[in-house]
Amino acid sequence: VQLQASGGGLVQTGDSLRLSCAASGDTFRWYTVGWFRQAPGKERDFVAGINWSGANTRYSDSVKGRFTISRDNVENTVYLQMNSLKAEDTADYYCAAVYGKEVPSTRSDRYVYWGQGTQVTVSS
Repeated sequence: VQLQASGGGLVQTGDSLRLSCAASGDTFRWYTVGWFRQAPGKERDFVAGINWSGANTRYSDSVKGRFTISRDNVENTVYLQMNSLKAEDTADYYCAAVYGKEVPSTRSDRYVYWGQGTQVTVSS
């Protein structure tokens, strides 16, 4: 499966952005998807995940209540709605996928397919 992340940009503190992860190449509805982010000089961290059916979602503590992950299996796309953005949300955001899995993993090494990053910059 091939993943294409998009939707990043430059915004101000408190603004919103919606990232998209568009998939092609396989039956996307069977894949669990995670969003990760990596700030300069830091490790890649888990942000949010959604299982293949959309029934299970998972969030890092730092984004819980502000970010929402969702999926449209007809459009083969997973979304990350980001509200109340903070300067510390600034990073390159990556989507990743793995077949099946009822519970999205927070570990990046559990995901097999990765998209390119989309940059999010939040100015204070």
